[in-house]
Amino acid sequence: MEKLFNVKTNQHSEMTDITSTIENWIKEQGVKDGVLIVSSLHTTAGITVNENADPDVKTDMLMRLDEVYPWHHKQDKHGEGNTAAHLKTSTVGHAQNLVVSGGKLVLGTWQGVYFCEFDGPRSRKFHVKVM
Repeated sequence: MEKLFNVKTNQHSEMTDITSTIENWIKEQGVKDGVLIVSSLHTTAGITVNENADPDVKTDMLMRLDEVYPWHHKQDKHGEGNTAAHLKTSTVGHAQNLVVSGGKLVLGTWQGVYFCEFDGPRSRKFHVKVM
């Protein structure tokens, strides 16, 4: 069981909560138990799991990633000028493995699944597969 989802990002860097999208799909498909793989199909956008209760967490994460990987660095060689986006994606990762148990994602109280845009705004895709 698998599906390709579209997500439209609106900012240069943003974290979009995709938890409910995934949970709804799990329910529609009747998935009871398994491992769910969620992956971004882009080299400048990733997937992470983090707090979804306080929006300042997303703000702080993006701010700190910008500090570590500034958009303009005089020594960057990549011709497209988006080296920072590639580094941020490698840092958060392109995919996450999640457990489904009893028809629900196994996440902690404050956890959510995020699509992390680092070179937007764009129309993007993420892939979900149940094993």
